[in-house]
Amino acid sequence: MNAPDGLQDHSASLHLDDPQTDTPMIVTLNSLKPYDLDPRVTRNPKYEEIKASILQRGLDAPPPITRRPGEHHFRIRNGGNTRLSILRELWTETKDERFFRLTCMFRPWSNRGEILSLTGHLAENDVRGGLTFIERALGVEKARELYELECGSTLSQSELSRRLTSDGYPIQQSHISRMRDAVRYLLPVIPTVLYGGLGRHQVERLAVLRRSCVRIWDEHAKGRDLGVEFESLFQEALMPFDGAAAEFSFDRAQDEIIGLMAHVLDVDYDTLALASHVGEQRAQTLSQVPAESLPVPRKDSIRPLEPAQRGSTVCASPGTRSTSSNDETGRPEGSTDIDRLQSIQALVAKHAGDEPSLPSDALPFSQGSLFPISDIWNIDPSLDEPQRLRIHISQFAREICQDVSQADVITEVDEGIGFRCSLKSVEPESSVPLTLLALLETLTSPSSTLSVPLDIGPLLLGTTHSETSASRLSDDNLIKLFRLIRLARRLIDLKTELNSDSDTHPREAQ
Repeated sequence: MNAPDGLQDHSASLHLDDPQTDTPMIVTLNSLKPYDLDPRVTRNPKYEEIKASILQRGLDAPPPITRRPGEHHFRIRNGGNTRLSILRELWTETKDERFFRLTCMFRPWSNRGEILSLTGHLAENDVRGGLTFIERALGVEKARELYELECGSTLSQSELSRRLTSDGYPIQQSHISRMRDAVRYLLPVIPTVLYGGLGRHQVERLAVLRRSCVRIWDEHAKGRDLGVEFESLFQEALMPFDGAAAEFSFDRAQDEIIGLMAHVLDVDYDTLALASHVGEQRAQTLSQVPAESLPVPRKDSIRPLEPAQRGSTVCASPGTRSTSSNDETGRPEGSTDIDRLQSIQALVAKHAGDEPSLPSDALPFSQGSLFPISDIWNIDPSLDEPQRLRIHISQFAREICQDVSQADVITEVDEGIGFRCSLKSVEPESSVPLTLLALLETLTSPSSTLSVPLDIGPLLLGTTHSETSASRLSDDNLIKLFRLIRLARRLIDLKTELNSDSDTHPREAQ
């Protein structure tokens, strides 16, 4: 089978030198391998849905590919391992050539290829199928290793946050801290629960609980020979809860840990429970985790532990205590302490260079985005350079298209405003997808001739006619579109300024 004009068939020519620029290629499944550092280790929850779509429509957006120096096979560059697995299944089941031979965009491997591939997979997996918290945490830890190899030194969590954000995967330092605790202290104890999809809020509460209990333990165990270390007690208390994620109860796990601590330390349970609760509230305030009730475990209805000698192995079965789901939430006595802690947090973040958490009045529509939007117009100085602007612009375009047209028709590029849009293989049931995609295509190629009319009014405002009311963009996609346009305008301004400087100071620009 000959390759179409302009394409190279590399399925049987793996010995040839790879192109040095982005180049479309025809490759076969035999020449493709998944990205081996992909953070996703569990099955994509949308696997069957994606498979049904590919079977019916074909592959709308073949994943970009690359190749490490010295390897014979191509690798998925970012966000396509699930699609590759599905294509292998469909080829085995149907022997249909369209599932075996693909036209992919080849992107050359750079000196930062490993880091860019990993962060790309993290971002794409989050947008497309959603990683579990522990998969995301393991991916971030792997990224830390790669960054430290790159720079030859140990990175602080703040610096790791800045590097990840710069490479297109924004994440706050406080979240990195919780992720590292989850990998170090929780994964060895409750792997089934974590890989089963225990949510971020539950995992972070467990990490905060552990830190709080460590402080309490050190305070009460100082100078005493208890015959048991805290880590051993923590693991013994938590291991029996390693079952289905849906059945995991934070309150029961918390109750078990505090109960065993009370027994070994010979300290009143309520005293430890209150100290743990205060520690959780303090950590919550410092990290600005969304406020939720943090019930103080109660001692009533607790079955007493059997007497045991200090120094013996501590082990108890879950469920020996219960807490009421209607316990009242305690609050600090006065708001001045909360205000003081928030001021400290803001001061620390300023000096550490961390990006601040979203304000309480952040736009609610954009919180499902990889880049949540708190201000459509303002551009942070750390974002105000062409490469990062293109990353944000192309990401907003991809999210809008995936939501509206259920297809990935966006290709990132390192020129223009950061992406290209293709109308091929899109068969929408309404006018919204085609009108939107035509608009995006016009943004990237203003001089192009389109076959689709740009009916901008109904797209942005909607109409009073019921038959065309569905043509209006949703609020969240409208916010993303406005932000995309704002960033694109700024990118064009920066390019204009650069060209002006080159004309004024030609020698300096060379």
